[in-house]
Amino acid sequence: MNYKLIVSVLSIMVATTSCVAPRVYKDLETRHDALKQENQSLMDENAELSAAKTQLEGDLAELQTNYDKTLAQRDRLQNDFDALKSNHQHLQDSYEALEKNSSESIAKNVQQNRELLAQLEAKEQALAAENNRLEELKKELQSRSNRVAELERVIAEKDATMLALKDAISRALTDFEGQGLTVEQRDGKVYISMENKLLFSSGSWAVGTEGRRAVEQLGSVLSVNPDIAVLIEGHTDDVPYKGNGQLSGNWDLSTKRATAIVNILRENKGINPENLTAAGRGEYAPIASNSTAEGRAKNRRIEVILTPKLDEISKLLNEI
Repeated sequence: MNYKLIVSVLSIMVATTSCVAPRVYKDLETRHDALKQENQSLMDENAELSAAKTQLEGDLAELQTNYDKTLAQRDRLQNDFDALKSNHQHLQDSYEALEKNSSESIAKNVQQNRELLAQLEAKEQALAAENNRLEELKKELQSRSNRVAELERVIAEKDATMLALKDAISRALTDFEGQGLTVEQRDGKVYISMENKLLFSSGSWAVGTEGRRAVEQLGSVLSVNPDIAVLIEGHTDDVPYKGNGQLSGNWDLSTKRATAIVNILRENKGINPENLTAAGRGEYAPIASNSTAEGRAKNRRIEVILTPKLDEISKLLNEI
């Protein structure tokens, strides 16, 4: 079901009698479960990316160790080769000296010389093989290093983009400091939390004037960041909803409020509706204790979660 259809269904729900609410609630609950799965998928993908990076770094260290061992082996072979070469020269000199003495000594030295030459040829072949293997390891090591560096660059670029986005949103919402609004970055995402006192009257899902202005200013920043997925979550405290019967409870109210924020953002033509998702979480994700009025006020909020698209990182991992 696309977002326009969701909005149409919600509008019809408000206009019809309260007997339609259970079916709408069921649809929204299904949508919420799907969003939870999508959110879990993003978290799993983030964990997979971190694990892939750790694996690459381990592979890189192992390649470096193999490279160092091969280099040491090559040096030992070179030393053996130099020693054999020196022995060969010594025997050659002896051969020339003994050549004048007897044919027996000459024959013995010739045999030794042939053996040394055979050993020398074998060492040369082994040294050439080790040099070839060393060169292949160097190429593989460089290739892995390049891919790890590229992956780290893309991840750093995504983090920098989200940091810049957070700063831009903080500047855009400066007017609302001290009114229950916070902006923070964690786990590669940006979280904007707006307490209901800035947005809604008690029990209502109609956005007030100041709240609309805050959402519109947020939308002005999102409109110039088309590659950001936007999840709007509605939250309530644990006080049961006591409205006029149009809604079935806190979960329904939180969903209506999230959808109201989506509707304001959709008015900005620069925002792709495909990037917008509305979800109601009711009272089940508190950030403070519901035992105090202050804690309940913190729990009654809208959270806007901004997530970068990870297509480029996935492509790099597939290439590795």
